[in-house]
Amino acid sequence: MRKLIYGMNLTLDGYVAAAGDDIGWSGPPSPELFRYWLDHELASGLSLYGRKLWETMSSYWPTGDQRPDATPAEVEFARNWRDTPKVVFSSTIDTVDWNARLVTGDALSEITRLKAEDGGPMTIGGATLAGAAMRAGLIDEYVIATHPVLVGGGTPFFTALDGWVDLNLVETRTFPDGVLLTRYERRR
Repeated sequence: MRKLIYGMNLTLDGYVAAAGDDIGWSGPPSPELFRYWLDHELASGLSLYGRKLWETMSSYWPTGDQRPDATPAEVEFARNWRDTPKVVFSSTIDTVDWNARLVTGDALSEITRLKAEDGGPMTIGGATLAGAAMRAGLIDEYVIATHPVLVGGGTPFFTALDGWVDLNLVETRTFPDGVLLTRYERRR
């Protein structure tokens, strides 16, 4: 059975985007934090995206390695992003590319099916998609990079749940830019 990992950057008050889907608060990550996310993605066998995150990622990373100012880590990230199989969940877009397939039907049924397959860990991104998976009890691990900024509202990392989810702290790390990374596994 595959592990499903939900990891994103968020504000100290718990938002992945400020009002208006503004993610400018996260700024460019430190080289160390970027490397952490690159290693996280390299370990993933399959990436699951909601529509908004897909549109953000697919507007930049297909050619991110061709930018004249791209760092070696960014080049590696872009190449890995293109090569990693992806599933995009959306009822409002018609096509996807870059080694992705589109699912327009029941996301939770498809995620459950994918988890039951053999293979490496899967990452899930996009607060709405991850929130549905969280409510369904499908998330096995949470990776939270908390930035030292308050935005006062926007898109929350965590969704309202029907019950408690007990977690075990697996890792904590502080980056030079003041970002605190915590990683938790769901207790079974």
